[in-house]
Amino acid sequence: MTAVADSRIAAASGEAEAAPAARARPRRKRRRLPASEWATWDEPQLLSLRIKDLELSLQGSELEPRIAQLYAELAARGLEFRPHCWLSDEWFTPDGVSGVAIPFYLAHPRLSRLELRQMLEVEGGTHEWCLKILRHEAGHAIENAFGLRRRARRRQLFGSTRVPYPDFYAPRPYSKSFVIHLDSWYAQSHPDEDFAETFAVWLTPESQWRERYQGWPALKKLEYMDELMASLAGQAPKAAPGEPVDPIASLRKTLRQHYEAKRAHYGVDHPDFYDRDLRRLFSDDPAHAREATAASFLSRHRREIRQMVGRWTNEYQYTIDRVLDSMIVRCRELNLRLATQPEQARLEFAVLLTVQTMNYLHSGRHRVAL
Repeated sequence: MTAVADSRIAAASGEAEAAPAARARPRRKRRRLPASEWATWDEPQLLSLRIKDLELSLQGSELEPRIAQLYAELAARGLEFRPHCWLSDEWFTPDGVSGVAIPFYLAHPRLSRLELRQMLEVEGGTHEWCLKILRHEAGHAIENAFGLRRRARRRQLFGSTRVPYPDFYAPRPYSKSFVIHLDSWYAQSHPDEDFAETFAVWLTPESQWRERYQGWPALKKLEYMDELMASLAGQAPKAAPGEPVDPIASLRKTLRQHYEAKRAHYGVDHPDFYDRDLRRLFSDDPAHAREATAASFLSRHRREIRQMVGRWTNEYQYTIDRVLDSMIVRCRELNLRLATQPEQARLEFAVLLTVQTMNYLHSGRHRVAL
């Protein structure tokens, strides 16, 4: 039984005065730490800090002018709507809320560097990348603000919002029924994402969507979006903004716990189905015993190979690195060595890794940031 329970029982029986030691002391509230205290900490020390203990703000950060630009783009289209923004642990727009959650790591350079170390990239880390995501999330937020999902024409063109979100999706890269905005053909993942992606393309200054999507079925969606937004010009949102969900002040997990969970979620657990391809590229013939091992060769060129495949596939660097890591381990287990010129081996392996990454993308284990 806790001390608090003891004191409540004693108070009920008139014996509270006789048991002062049983009273629980009020818990001291931990103060939030300004960046001046943790910005110079080493990684282990920083990882031990709870997210809620980070004193962060959109004001004064690199996010402030990016949000201002989003608002300016909305104003240029005649829209009164301005999604409210707050810091959380990832990008999302809660259902029914006309606002956007932005990941905390974008509010300070030290946290962006930590994100890069932990995840090998910073989602939304550049000005343009951040604005692309903001425009997408603004598409979700404006649907919530005006109740657009209930409109018949919206359901006819994009599909029902009641379709369950998938654990995975298998995109069709050459489909012309969807716009292309975020990576991995994200518009194909769900009707709501299709709407948000179409809104983002429509909103982007100088996107020239009429010319770019001429002859595509997706053009009908863009033309509808143009008509729909024109009808909302000058109107105030019909729904209340809604409360922020999971603001950083409510996140009790440490940065270490956050990244352990995040890496586990985006990790890869591949079977060894690529042994035959590895043996074709490298060799276990004793005649090549003096050549460099395939594992050491790939480890040496890991970064450039990962970046090359990232450009080719638009896949997340962390996912590519996990596939690459399992292939390096398998090369070591098979005792494979170089059998061709290093430059040729590097290029051919990059092609192989691209194939395996795309297999992962289409096999139903692709990251879906829904």
